[in-house]
Amino acid sequence: MSAPAAPKRSFPSIEFTDAEAGALEFPSSRSRKYSYFEPAKKRATMYEDVTVDVQPDPARYLTQGWIYGFGDGPGGYPQEWTSAKSSNWHAFLDPNEEWEQTIFRNNSAVVHQVELCLSNAKRAHAYQGWNRPWLRFIERNLGAWMHAENGLALHVFASIQRSGPTNMINTAVAVNAAHKMRSAQDLALFNLDLDDEVDAFDGGAHVDVWRNAPEWQPTREAVERLTAIGDWCKLLFVTNIVFEQLVGSLFRTELVMQVSARNGDYITPTIVGTGEHDYSRDLGYTRNLFRMLSRDEEFGESNRAQFAEWMAEWVPRCLDAANALQPIWSQPAEQSVTFATSLDNAKAKFTEVLESIEVPVPEELTK
Repeated sequence: MSAPAAPKRSFPSIEFTDAEAGALEFPSSRSRKYSYFEPAKKRATMYEDVTVDVQPDPARYLTQGWIYGFGDGPGGYPQEWTSAKSSNWHAFLDPNEEWEQTIFRNNSAVVHQVELCLSNAKRAHAYQGWNRPWLRFIERNLGAWMHAENGLALHVFASIQRSGPTNMINTAVAVNAAHKMRSAQDLALFNLDLDDEVDAFDGGAHVDVWRNAPEWQPTREAVERLTAIGDWCKLLFVTNIVFEQLVGSLFRTELVMQVSARNGDYITPTIVGTGEHDYSRDLGYTRNLFRMLSRDEEFGESNRAQFAEWMAEWVPRCLDAANALQPIWSQPAEQSVTFATSLDNAKAKFTEVLESIEVPVPEELTK
């Protein structure tokens, strides 16, 4: 016996006037481009299409509030995670225009360059011509810096790559974390190569140096104190603008890149240079972010005061770390620069960075 057929239902038809029908059509339904944001130039770039407003907030499009939140109250991406303030966090765009494809493309090129450099060095037995003081300098100091890079990668940038209030900020920080991790790994691979190729090289010396050498302890303390900062914006400012200028670039550019060739080493500058190139790109997005905050019409003055407070705490600490490194300038057999000249150069570049983001220069730099 078959079931009875369901009763047929009829619904009244709805008719619209031409004006009403046009009003129901989504404004961009026929567009092949996103139109929910204003591109920086005439046309949106691929970076903007795949990054801008991927992470919305109640101030932009989420009219009913956050669609998710944390157990202790805040929803989504709280702006309260930093004491810095902005009238529009979404105004920040990364000048490097980093997104998924550029990350893989750029890092692949760097990895290929480093691998080719190390392969050629081994093939030419380049390490055999290095003098003992230079080998000792590399095993102790470049190895120690590897720990600093690793700490910044894992416990600074990786720890805050989800903390910013916009996807544009978080993507830039995530790329920064990838740069630091790859740099630390490049130094580790270099250390292993030297340990395998050179009998006089002690591949494990860097551990004791990082833990116990007096000249490195203020740097180690600074890196460890950085990991304890909870404010993501403060951590980014203090790391990329203060620590990296007064300690990181001081060591990488003003020492290692300057004296390597004088000691018959053309390998180390290639590896260290890739890290310095990464930092130059990362400093670019950092400048843009803090320049935006300094120029904010509503919060600019309070932000600049906040940055001054952060520097009052961290500039002396980083200068102490820099000055403690002075003895390593005398370790290479061939020296082309003095510590005083290197530190002056680092201070001058730091001053230029502060001026570019319109932040007052601390008194410590003018003494």
